[in-house]
Amino acid sequence: MLAIRDDGHVVGSVSGGCVEDDLIDKVRGGVLAAGTPGTITYGVTQEQAERFRLPCGGTLELVLEPLSPSAGLDALLASVERHEVVVRFLDIATGTTRLAPGRGADRLEFDGKVLKTVHGPRWRLLLIGAAQLSRYVAQFAQALDYHVTVCDPREEFADEWDVHDVAVNRGYPDDVVQQMNIDDRCAVVALTHDPKLDDAALIEALKSPAFYVGALGSQPNNDGRRRRLAGFDLSAGEIARLRGPVGYKLGGKTPPEIALGILAEMTAVRHGVQLPGRARPDEPAGAPATAAR
Repeated sequence: MLAIRDDGHVVGSVSGGCVEDDLIDKVRGGVLAAGTPGTITYGVTQEQAERFRLPCGGTLELVLEPLSPSAGLDALLASVERHEVVVRFLDIATGTTRLAPGRGADRLEFDGKVLKTVHGPRWRLLLIGAAQLSRYVAQFAQALDYHVTVCDPREEFADEWDVHDVAVNRGYPDDVVQQMNIDDRCAVVALTHDPKLDDAALIEALKSPAFYVGALGSQPNNDGRRRRLAGFDLSAGEIARLRGPVGYKLGGKTPPEIALGILAEMTAVRHGVQLPGRARPDEPAGAPATAAR
């Protein structure tokens, strides 16, 4: 997505730069000043593909929308500020728009007549613990478009939390997991090293549809955790979903390096990618790790 002001200033991108340059020239020259939306395609010919550096002769189709009060951007932005998922429909022929509640499964669609775009926090992450590692995990997750919530009832940690746009919920972890109505586009990661807090969250998270549930700690620590969890109302299959030790082992030992490994594994699980040494190809995405830590 790209926004171009009439003086050529831009925010966002749609390609590596050459298409943006052409669009900026068209806006400055008034070529795209039509009152209703339209489309433009780059890379139809070999000359265009080479000129705009589109790989393998591919094409890029863009919907162009002149912005006006009728675009309804104020209502859209207000919904995003409330962390709501909304779907926006743009009628190409008339320029009219409408908003509707969205779902996590919604995707961008275009049939040549109506453009459907999805806005809002489609992925969520609940972190248990407000210590140093959680700061880096939260910041990396924000860069990947997660809406992040941190849960920590301990005053000495919660009072020091200051990551922008990430609030602390001071409730007890199992209550917070239930209140968040965890779905299959949510991840839960326990990082406190305190079994009373981490296990409370994991018991509820492993029963939920969360696409990823992980816990910090060594392999022996997590083996003990699984034995403890077996004493609660959890099936063997639910316990097997636990990612512990959490994250890919990238060789780093600092908090940001560990956080990077956690987000790397979350990303792979989201996209159904199995990396060597982490899980067998025949294991489901939620299966326990097989690599030693």
